[in-house]
Amino acid sequence: MNTIQVNLGDRSYPIYMGEGNLNNPELLAQHIKSKQVVVVTNETIAPLYLQNIIVNLQQYQVETVILPDGEQYKTLASLDIIFDALLTKQFSRNATLIALGGGVIGDVAGFAAACYQRGIPFIQIPTTLLAQVDSSVGGKTGVNHALGKNMIGAFYQPQCVIIDIKVLDTLDDRQLSAGIAEVIKYGLIRDAEFFAWIEANIEKILARDKQALTYIIERSCLSKAEIVAADERESGVRAILNLGHTFGHAIETGAGYGTYLHGEAVAIGTCQAADLSRRMGWLSDVDVKRILGLFKKALLPIEPPVNLSAEECIRLMAVDKKNVDGEIRLILLKSIGEASLPIGVDKSQLLKTLNEYGRSN
Repeated sequence: MNTIQVNLGDRSYPIYMGEGNLNNPELLAQHIKSKQVVVVTNETIAPLYLQNIIVNLQQYQVETVILPDGEQYKTLASLDIIFDALLTKQFSRNATLIALGGGVIGDVAGFAAACYQRGIPFIQIPTTLLAQVDSSVGGKTGVNHALGKNMIGAFYQPQCVIIDIKVLDTLDDRQLSAGIAEVIKYGLIRDAEFFAWIEANIEKILARDKQALTYIIERSCLSKAEIVAADERESGVRAILNLGHTFGHAIETGAGYGTYLHGEAVAIGTCQAADLSRRMGWLSDVDVKRILGLFKKALLPIEPPVNLSAEECIRLMAVDKKNVDGEIRLILLKSIGEASLPIGVDKSQLLKTLNEYGRSN
C-alpha cells in the first residue's frame, strides 16, 4: 500500500492506495472517532461493496443510505435523504459519514457532511477511476442545479481517502474511459512527460493492467495533492484543474444531467479548449492532433452534441464559478504540459470554436 499526504495544516489527510483496502478494518478504525457511522452509497455499488464495509464496522452503530445511481440524482433532494437518516437516528456531530461510490456519491455525501450540524467527519472510499484520481481528493463537495452544475456546495476536506484498486475490476468500460479523461488532464495541465507516458501506454490502461492503473492513480493523486496543498480554495493555481470543465459543464447541463458521464463531457470540453488554444496561437496543429488522438484512443467522445447551439453554450458557460463580473474566463493550454490560469477570451474566437470545432475532426 502506498500513501500520499494532502498537506493542509490541521486539515491534512492521507490517501491510501492499494489492493484489498476495502477489507482492511484498521484503515477505517483509525479515522472514526465515535460509535456512530453512516455509509452513503448507491444502488449500483451497494450490492458489490456495501457488505465489505459493514463487516469492517461491526463495533459501530451503522446506518446506510442507498441513493439512486446517476448524475441526475446529484441534487438537494438526495441531500435531504441523507439528512433524514441522520436526524431520524439522532446522529451527533461526532458521527462519521462514509462516502462509498463514484464522484456523485462523494460530492453529495461530502456536502451532507459539511452541512449536518455545521460539519461532521467524513471518509472518501471512491469506487470509480474518475473518483479515485480526481473528485475524492481536494474537498470539493456539492450538488447540481437545473441552471448550472456544481453551483451549490462547499470546500470540506475528508479525514482520509481509501482507494482500493481492485474495485476497478467491476467498473464498466465506459466508466473506465471517463476516468481516463481526468488522468489525461493532469498530463496536459502540468506534466508533459506523463501525457507522453499515457500516449504510449493507453492500451495497457484500457486492458486494466494493474501496474499501469496503479501508476496513473498514484501520479494523478500526487499531482492533485500538490495543487490542493498550494491552493485549497481555488483562488489561484488550483483553477487549472478545471481545464475543459467550463465547456464540459455546459454540455452536461445542456444535454441533461446523465446524458454524458462527467469524464465524457470533460473530454469534449478539453478538446474544445485545445481548439481555442490553437486559435490563441499557443498550440500547434500537431499538438491539437495529439490531444484529440489520445482522447479517441481512450474511447472517449471528442465532438459536442449537435443539438447544442453555440448561443446556448455561451449562456450556460456564463454560469461558472471562474467567471468575474459577467466575463467568461477559461483555462486554456499554453503548451502540452502547461495550462493558463483563468483568462477572459475574445468572444468572437470562442464562438468560432463553438461553431466550427467538431465539424471536421
